[in-house]
Amino acid sequence: MKSLVLKGQLRENLGKKDAKKLRAQELIPSVMYGSDEIIHFAVPFSELRQLVYTPSSFIASIDIDGKIYKAIMQDIQWHPVEEQVLHVDFLRINEGHPVKMEVPVNVVGLAKGIKAGGKLKTNMRKLKIKALAEYLPDTIDIDVTSLDLGQSIKVSNLKLENVELLDSKSNIIVTVSMTRAARSATNSAVGESEDTSKDTVS
Repeated sequence: MKSLVLKGQLRENLGKKDAKKLRAQELIPSVMYGSDEIIHFAVPFSELRQLVYTPSSFIASIDIDGKIYKAIMQDIQWHPVEEQVLHVDFLRINEGHPVKMEVPVNVVGLAKGIKAGGKLKTNMRKLKIKALAEYLPDTIDIDVTSLDLGQSIKVSNLKLENVELLDSKSNIIVTVSMTRAARSATNSAVGESEDTSKDTVS
C-alpha cells in the first residue's frame, strides 16, 4: 500500500471552541485510536488533502511532535453544506496485528458483453478487507474482460493472497446488464435464425 507523511501537533485543549479555532487556522482536529492511548491532534489541511482527495488507500506516517505513528484513515466528517473537513479519525497500525479497512475497487478491461451492447454496472465501489499492514492493497483490481451479457463477478470469485474479504460472498461487485439495444439485437438475431430455419425446411 502507498504511504505518505503527515505532520501533526498535539492538541492542548479539547472542545468545540478549540476545534473552531484550529479550523480557522486551516488545521483539522483529529484523533487516533488503536491502542490504550487515544491521541488528540491536529493536521494541516494542506497535507491532509492528499489523503482525502484520492481514490486510493494510504498508510499515513503521522509525525506528532517528533514521534512517528503509522495509521490509516478510518472516518472523515464533512461540513453539511460547505466543502470543509471538520474532523478525521485514524486507526493506529500495530505491528503483527491485522487491520480492517475499506479498499477501493478498480475495474480493469473492457467486458465482452459491452461489445455486444450491454452495460457494465459497478455495485460495490469499495470492499471491506482484513490484512496485516504489509499486505494491504492500494486498490482491488477486478478484471471484467471475460464478462458476457448477464454475467457478474461476486465477492466469492475473488482470490487475494494474504487478504481476507469481509463482505458477504454472495455480494455482486460488477455485472454486465442487458440493455434495450442488446435485447432487441438478440431478439432480431433469434427471429432471423427462425426464419432461415423455416426456409430451409420448406
